[in-house]
Amino acid sequence: MQTILVTGSSGLVGSEVCRYFGGIGYAVHGVDNNQRAVFFGPEGDTRWNQNQLIRTIASFQHHELDIRDREGVLQLVERLKPDLIVHTAAQPSHDRAAAIAFDDFDTNATGALNLLESVRRVCSDSPFVFMSTNKVYGDRPNTIPLRESAERFDYADEKFERGVPESLPIDQCTHSLFGASKAAADLMVQEYGRYFGIPTCCLRAGCVTGPAHSGVQLHGFLSYLVKCNLTQKHYTVFGYQGKQVRDNIHPLDIARFIEAFAAKPRFGEVYNLGGGKENSCSILEAFALTEELTGIQQVYSYSEQNRIGDHICYYSDLAKIKSHYPDWEVSVSLKNSLEQIVDSWRKRLATV
Repeated sequence: MQTILVTGSSGLVGSEVCRYFGGIGYAVHGVDNNQRAVFFGPEGDTRWNQNQLIRTIASFQHHELDIRDREGVLQLVERLKPDLIVHTAAQPSHDRAAAIAFDDFDTNATGALNLLESVRRVCSDSPFVFMSTNKVYGDRPNTIPLRESAERFDYADEKFERGVPESLPIDQCTHSLFGASKAAADLMVQEYGRYFGIPTCCLRAGCVTGPAHSGVQLHGFLSYLVKCNLTQKHYTVFGYQGKQVRDNIHPLDIARFIEAFAAKPRFGEVYNLGGGKENSCSILEAFALTEELTGIQQVYSYSEQNRIGDHICYYSDLAKIKSHYPDWEVSVSLKNSLEQIVDSWRKRLATV
């Protein structure tokens, strides 16, 4: 039986990876210390998801470990010698990072380094997959010419018709401290791949969304929006008239790609992994889709002040990832993702 080590195993992506690989015969080891509840308060608590993993995955073992604990990480990797490492643990909010700069950098950058160095020492042939972010591009995407319609923005430049490619520069722009700490980790993952010959890749995701998300205002756009809709809680739109656009990918499709990468790994690779233009939406469009599914009108207000470093429009050009892994494709539509989120929140709210 092959072994997978998943950090951030109680989070949205990590838990889906655990379920997926548990379902195809892996021994699954999850690392999580519920730090999301520290970053975001009780609403960010992920223990419910951890307990669900323990109940439903026979091969799952939970490890209560902080990835900032260098010696603890090394000891765990030495003991497990995993065949595949998927690093999803993070401080994930660019808004929150400004208030907790040390915690943000220590978690995102140093935590990744602790894992990489442990893998180099113990199991350097094992593929290492890092959940990076499109925030490594900072606000550079905002320099791409846009066209505006009644409900959204889109790219006006033909070179970006299908979205943002991996060739977009990442320097000389505003990232937020979160974007900078994730970029540091992203570069280290690439470097360990190229310098030490470890099979690594960075998945620069935009909005990842699904039913296992503990969405809060500062992170988890669609999950938090749906929760607000169902509870009639006030939602604030920050800038750009609510026309800012994101592509959305379900974590199942990320897990499927990780399986493809593990079967045919590359070294120091980067991919923009998102839902693509077909699975993109603005906040206004997300309101309409959610209202259609729930029958409840969204309660919201508008603030002229956009978030610092926020993207006006971002969706991923999937050409590179599809050229390297032609059998992989996005399989879960935006509407299906929203249906799952609505169903999940209804069940969770019913138990409160």
